[in-house]
Amino acid sequence: MMQITPTVKQLLIINILFFIGTQMVGEQAYDYLSLFFFENAKFQYWQPLTHMFMHGGIMHITFNMFALYSFGSALEHFWGSKKFLFFYISCGLGAALLHTAVNYFMFHHGLNALIEAGFNPTEIYSLLNDGRMDSRWVDTLGNSGLSNFAGAFASPAVGASGAIYGLLVAFAFMVPNAELALMFIPIPIKAKYFVPGLLVVDLILGVSGESIFGGASGIAHFAHIGGALVGFLMMWYWKKNQFRKNRWN
Repeated sequence: MMQITPTVKQLLIINILFFIGTQMVGEQAYDYLSLFFFENAKFQYWQPLTHMFMHGGIMHITFNMFALYSFGSALEHFWGSKKFLFFYISCGLGAALLHTAVNYFMFHHGLNALIEAGFNPTEIYSLLNDGRMDSRWVDTLGNSGLSNFAGAFASPAVGASGAIYGLLVAFAFMVPNAELALMFIPIPIKAKYFVPGLLVVDLILGVSGESIFGGASGIAHFAHIGGALVGFLMMWYWKKNQFRKNRWN
């Protein structure tokens, strides 16, 4: 088992302190530090960063911190602390960006439909910021459309999963033949197949809005995709340019 590296250790401590603190403070901490949609009155400019240190429950933080230790320590060992931290934070911010972009599409798709149906946009924003909805909206949007519309505006995102997915992609780049396994898939699968397969599942579930076990999903699948995409682009760029410094000008 690989020894825990310095930056991974510090990130683990910060995440655990955030989790304990938010459990003590309660909803006010989540309102202040989670990532809200930027048109929501609860949005603050620091939330794209702080949300990646917040977690919704003990199982959520346990899985993420185990993955951070398992993959992060290996990557920090290869890269060093500064490069690893830059990569980790960049993937977390990429997760927030794609998650917000998808929410923007879902919210404004519903908003435009409501405006065309004759509803006042100022009143719509006022109701949503008060945590309320007009029962007549369902006639225009339908149950699924209303859920997407209201959820995109009001539901905050928390967790390090986007950054973790970036680490998974980087690990698959660097050690493609390493064998990985999920608890409910005990057969080891090489990283170069495991990580793309996991991303395909996330994409399908993100589009369908369902969980892997059926029913509605409370998981920000597109945040996972965003973190993985930034991780892929950074790894591709670094690999492409790794020998450039050795060339003659």
